[in-house]
Amino acid sequence: MNFIVAALGVLGVASSGPLIAGTLGATSVTALAIAFWRNAIAAVVMASPVLIREPRQFRKITRNEFTWSAVAAVALAFHFACFITALQLTSVAAATALVCLQSAWIAVFQLLRGTKHRWPVLVGLGIALGGVAAITGFDMGSSPKAFLGDILALAGGALAGLYTLAGGKARQSMGIGTYTTLCYGICAAVVAVLAITGGQPLVGFDAGGWLGIVAITVCAQLVGHTAFNHLLATMSPLLVSMIILLEIPGAAILAAVFLHETLPAGTYAGLALILVGLAVVVAGQRSGKGDAEGKIAELGTD
Repeated sequence: MNFIVAALGVLGVASSGPLIAGTLGATSVTALAIAFWRNAIAAVVMASPVLIREPRQFRKITRNEFTWSAVAAVALAFHFACFITALQLTSVAAATALVCLQSAWIAVFQLLRGTKHRWPVLVGLGIALGGVAAITGFDMGSSPKAFLGDILALAGGALAGLYTLAGGKARQSMGIGTYTTLCYGICAAVVAVLAITGGQPLVGFDAGGWLGIVAITVCAQLVGHTAFNHLLATMSPLLVSMIILLEIPGAAILAAVFLHETLPAGTYAGLALILVGLAVVVAGQRSGKGDAEGKIAELGTD
């Protein structure tokens, strides 16, 4: 089951970059408006089943669960602000590749906390990051504008790593519906404050703009992000972030087909390296009977 959920998650998040870039380029929608509405709509959608079936779940949220959910939400809000802005400054392929370095950031954060990773995990991570480098062509931006976009994408990756780690803590005891409602809801509130402060409108867009927002919400948020938040209950944050690396070639291919962006020469070689690296990480975590967080990373568990 987790293989299916992971595949849906990759397809969902891979569509994020091309959909956002296309919406920003063809409509009057602002970057923060996309971030706000995708989270606000998703929070309502995810809350509905819980309110109908188990409304008391929201009353049972502990202080610790709320704290970790809030940390994840704030990190997610600033992640969106950085990533969506980066898509306006650099290519979809480069922005997606750099923001997906969250797996490296997670490993760094865990090392800073004293976690010792098994050597196969570090080797697999290195191989996968080599795939990222191959896809981007070691290009950190060919102009000042693109370079700024790359820096924002890197920052977005660090924030995504924090979001994944905090979400993993919250999901240890929270159901997917309760967690995503709280996380997406707080994220939407934070983004709304950023939009108002920055003078970016949240309404008043044309029909094409609203259609783009709905498509992004359904594909990237409800399918993509929610799928990976589901996996955090049975997989380690590092492993989940490694799977997200598959978003890189997916986004590059979609951008090449629908936005006519030039596909990086190293895309296919990079994809192969990412798959090899992912396999090494999975094998390393299984052989160690757990990862840095002490959780079993069995792909076959439900």
